[in-house]
Amino acid sequence: MKKYFLVSIAFLMTQAIALAANDPTVKITPLGSHDGEFCGLDRALILEDPNGTRLVYDVGRTVAGAGDERLGEIDVVLLSHVHGDHLGDRTISEVNGGECGEPDVNQNATPNSNTVDIALEKNARIVVGSEMNGFLGNKVETNGSDPESVQLVRFGASVEVDGVKITTVPAVHSNGLSGEFIEGELGENLSAAGLTAYVGPPTGYILTFTNGLVVYLSGDTGVTAEQETVVRDQYGAELVVINIGDTFTTGPQEAAYVVNELIEPTSVIASHANEAATEGGKVIPGTKTDKFIQATEMPVYVPLSGRTMEFDGSGKCVAGC
Repeated sequence: MKKYFLVSIAFLMTQAIALAANDPTVKITPLGSHDGEFCGLDRALILEDPNGTRLVYDVGRTVAGAGDERLGEIDVVLLSHVHGDHLGDRTISEVNGGECGEPDVNQNATPNSNTVDIALEKNARIVVGSEMNGFLGNKVETNGSDPESVQLVRFGASVEVDGVKITTVPAVHSNGLSGEFIEGELGENLSAAGLTAYVGPPTGYILTFTNGLVVYLSGDTGVTAEQETVVRDQYGAELVVINIGDTFTTGPQEAAYVVNELIEPTSVIASHANEAATEGGKVIPGTKTDKFIQATEMPVYVPLSGRTMEFDGSGKCVAGC
């Protein structure tokens, strides 16, 4: 009887491991400037649903244009706001150019932007909140594509794209469009006057994947009441991608407060640190990234460029961590 019992336990454990291995996961792959590192301008993430739907978030300057082989197929381009380091005013020409703290972003992407160029090349939908859709839709139409491919989702509303539910939530930040992106006299006058064009408020996102995982993408933001009332209480986000760079967004302590006290997710991915945060793939002591990790009560994962992490429906990282 004892032998039978032990065999049964071993069988059940084997089955449990096999089932866990087959559980559907959301794959998240950072696209930074330097392979295996978390660097100063890194923003971009690819999020892939178990059904194969692929979204890219804030392509910025570290995706080497629409021809970057790391992109693969893209179904949706998400943009939090139109500042050049997110919309993409310049880009790297190749991975590993320059230094981690100061990547070589020598390719001009204006007036179209890296975001628009990638969406056009990949025949992807762009999803944004606020009036950004008008500007982006005009860019898409000027380049011979359908402006309706730019989807406006007002705050609190949602759209489903190939099984992934995309909900927009407020972010507290500025959202001025540089004159570099506006062709003709208007753009020149804005630049000369040191002004930017109004395109509505910036955006954060709630993504609900087909395995049940709910992800909050903070965008550039400060601390907001919605991080508790909407992100946690309404949607129950289990994985948070939060910007920690300070000065322009929440800093390490503020971001730690958001995840520890307001959202309480299962896991966190640090983002937008504005520093060379790692060396040899290891977090450098004393950096903002290090301080954020030390201040945070749940697991924090560093987005090392090209390294895919996999998350189950509860927000637990089960591979590539």
